[in-house]
Amino acid sequence: MNISANCLAALAARLAGLEREMAEAASNPRAFRELIQVHARVKKAAALAGDIARLHQDIRAHRGLLAAEPPDPDLAPLAREELAQAEAALAEAERTLRLDLYPPSPNDERNAILEIRAGTGGDEAALFAGDLARMYTRYAERLGWKAEFIDASPAELGGYKEVIIAIQGVRVHRALQFEGGTHRVQRIPVTEASGRIHTSTATVAVLPEADEMDAIEIKPEDLRQDVISETCAVGSYIQEARESQVTLFI
Repeated sequence: MNISANCLAALAARLAGLEREMAEAASNPRAFRELIQVHARVKKAAALAGDIARLHQDIRAHRGLLAAEPPDPDLAPLAREELAQAEAALAEAERTLRLDLYPPSPNDERNAILEIRAGTGGDEAALFAGDLARMYTRYAERLGWKAEFIDASPAELGGYKEVIIAIQGVRVHRALQFEGGTHRVQRIPVTEASGRIHTSTATVAVLPEADEMDAIEIKPEDLRQDVISETCAVGSYIQEARESQVTLFI
């Protein structure tokens, strides 16, 4: 992946345009937040593109030194070492840039709600659910995220029958979205007296946290109003027709 000067100029222009849009959208919190997220992605891509361009220049320079006739006995070993380092760095930078260029999910930047429930395995499944809860909270701490227990149903012998954890931080849902599903463990549990291996399961659900600014907008064209006339007979008397207005969402 060779990055041209035109590509770097286009990314710089895009960053400048986003900064102008952010200044104009300062009074609109929702639009401003979305622009900040786009700006962060473009800024990272621009930095990676600049690194790739510089690494290509370094590689060409090192290869030129090695191709010189006669080769410099002092510079050739150093050039080989730096060439290997530059090629490894180039491969990593290109891999990262390709991943970052994939279209982002609208939920990537959101916080996440983890719901962990004990599955098959009785008390051992509850212990396993507790292990998963500790694993995710410690992982969150290592990345500088905030983990908060919203609700928990502790089991008698330890662990949880069910636990719900809110995790807040940078790109939390993007990192945890594939953790959802059934997790299985095979081990000799502390509840086993005869030393037999048990298989237990726990389920994990990863949900994007609802945005406080996400308002439900009902458009007038999505409403239908029907006026229904109703006549009721009670004994020998006929009540007057009543009109009731019903609003339906369609």
